Formats: sequence, structure tokens, C-alpha cells
Amino acid sequence: MKALVLIVAGTLAFSSVQAQEASKAPSVRPEVGKVLQAAVDLLKSKKGKETLAKLKEADAIGDKTAFETYMIERVRGQAAAQAGDASVAAHSLESAALSSSAPAGDRQTLLAAAAGQYYMAKDYGHCADLASRYLKEGGSDPALRTLYVQALYLGNNLAEAGKQLAALLDAQEQSGKPASEDQLQLYSDICLKQHDTVCYTVALEKLLMRYPKPDYWLRAIYELTKSSSFPSRHALDVFRLKLATHTMRSTGEYFEAAQLSLQDGYPAEAKDTIDRGYAAGLLGTGSEADRHRRLRDMATKALAEDTKTLGQDDAAASAAKDGTVLINTGFNYVLRSQADKGLAMMEQGLKKGGLKHPEDGKLKLGIALVIAGRGQQAAQTLATVHGTDGTAELARLWSVAARQSH
Repeated sequence: MKALVLIVAGTLAFSSVQAQEASKAPSVRPEVGKVLQAAVDLLKSKKGKETLAKLKEADAIGDKTAFETYMIERVRGQAAAQAGDASVAAHSLESAALSSSAPAGDRQTLLAAAAGQYYMAKDYGHCADLASRYLKEGGSDPALRTLYVQALYLGNNLAEAGKQLAALLDAQEQSGKPASEDQLQLYSDICLKQHDTVCYTVALEKLLMRYPKPDYWLRAIYELTKSSSFPSRHALDVFRLKLATHTMRSTGEYFEAAQLSLQDGYPAEAKDTIDRGYAAGLLGTGSEADRHRRLRDMATKALAEDTKTLGQDDAAASAAKDGTVLINTGFNYVLRSQADKGLAMMEQGLKKGGLKHPEDGKLKLGIALVIAGRGQQAAQTLATVHGTDGTAELARLWSVAARQSH
């Protein structure tokens, strides 16, 4: 946050009290000007604490004008910031900003500086108030808008923080400026703390699109599958997504994924999953090594049998009363690197219809297109998947993976 801790740039320059009096600008009395000049000289020498001590002499002078008070507080604010006393700096800079003697051209700079010092002092309420005032009065520094959101968040005003950050992200997107990872992390955290599942999902998807780190993928997949209502029939599709995003983390995941592939009649996929598990050092070791080996032998045998009989049931698949067999058979061809034939069969199966879960068929075609390396077409197909049981949400995550694959 160092970039957001704004201090008034430069130091105040005084030539002489006589010069001020000769001009039309507000002036200070000689006794005040003498102390201020000495304070400014100390400030220029980066002697913040000494400057604060010198200003006590100015405080002791009676009957100060509004302009004299303004000048003293402005110098005090700079000196306190330099000395590391953020609380004193914030109060003084705020006083200077709100003074009737503050030049119109300096008001926003002083408000920004005061907000930054309040942030440093961890007084997030006052920081948010001044940052908001700065923005309402036409301030346009994006750092102050970010500071405003941070102060709202740290002050636990989550609803307003989310509203302001969403507006900021929209404005950046419209101007062609991508959101930063920190901004999207903050947005997802705000959504999560407000228990806004839709908002959190959107934030995670934005993170995945811009910054596809494994941790974000794991968070998104967990958020999708944690509900007890998520369909168990999509367990293998979730494992496939983890494989596609390199987020398989345990021996159990590799083993279960391979078993499900074998059960569904996809030995090529099962063998590939097992091979990846061995390559990752998660299969073939430990007390379960023999069990892993038996599963690998089973997959190898099933793959050999599938290779021998591949194509024999194509005619029966085409003659089936619904498109289920065509879709499953076509998917198997895609997994066996015969994408053109497999995808054509799957599309034929979708057109035939009669599926128990029609949206599942479109999801499966989208996944097949990702596997075939046709990311753009996959994203278009996955965008057509609807439903309220988790299938559409899973399709959206696969769509993100699809767009990253091309």
C-alpha cells in the first residue's frame, strides 16, 4: 500500500513575509512567518521531528488568522508524515484541506494526503470519508479509489466496498485496462465474506481468466462441488477438469478417476490417468502400490480389448432409439485421438435427442472439444449449457479452461 500513502509533494516555499504582504495573496504576520520559514527549512533538511517542535512556537502565538492556521497545519502535516506520525499528519492535513484558506487547486491534493495518512494510522473510517469526499469533488487519481475500497473493506463496510470495487472493475474493463490480481482477490474475498455465492463465483471466474493459478482453480472447483446437491454423475467430469487444470493433488483422486473411467467404458482415459498418477509419484508407491498396479493392469487389458473391438458397435450406436450411445461412443473416439470421427458422432447423438439429461450431452461435447484442442469451439458449445443442478456452473468452469487452451 506504499503507493497509496500520499504525502503532499514537495515543501512549502517562503521567500519573505514582506513579499507576501506586497502581493494580493493572503499573508502571515512577521512573527508567524519567521517561525514558519524556520520550520520549512528544517522540513527541507528532512528533520521532521525538529520541524514539529519548531511549530509549537507558532502554536503559542495568539490571535492567529485562518490563513496562518492553515499554513501551520499544512507544514505540520508534512512534518508529521516525514516523522512517521501518521495520526498527527492525518489530522493536520485534513484541517488544512478543509480550511477556508486552502487554495482551490490544493484542496484535492490535501484531501488525498490526509486520506493516505489516516490509512497508515489504521483509522479506516476517516480514511474512507476523506477518500469519498475527494472522489465526489472530482478527484480522479485511481490510487485514491483503490484506497477508498481498501478502507471500506478493512473498516468492515463490505457492502459498500463490494459496490465501489465492482464499479471500479467495470470502468477499468470498459477502458480496456485489465483488473489486477490483487483487485480480483479482494473482490472474491468481499463476496465470500458476504456469503454471496453468485458474486464469489463470478469473481473466481475472472481470476481464473486472468490469473489461472492452481490455487484459484482448486477454490473454484471446491466452491462448485461442496454442495450436497451437486450431481454425483458429474464426479468424473470434475476429475477431468482437475486433470486439465493440473490440480489433481492426491493418490485417491487419481485412483478414483481411473476407476470411474473404466466403469464408463473409457479405458484409454483410465490408462492415461493412471500413467499421470505414476508420473506424479502418487501411484505405485506406499502400502497401496500393489492395488495401483492391479488397476493399471486392468486398464491396460481393457484398452487392448477396446482397441480390438473398436468400430464394431458403431452401426448399433447409430440405430439406437436415442443419442446416448452415439455420444458415449463418439467421446471414446475423441479420447483415442480420433477427434473428427468422434465429434461428428457426438453431434449426431445430440441431434437425435432422447437423452435423460440433455444438458449433460452438451457438456460432454464441450469437454470433448477441449480434449481435441478446439478451445474456441468448445467455449461456444459450453456457453449453451443450462440448468440449475450444477451442470451449467461446471460448464462455465470448463469454458474458462477452454478459452485458456487456445
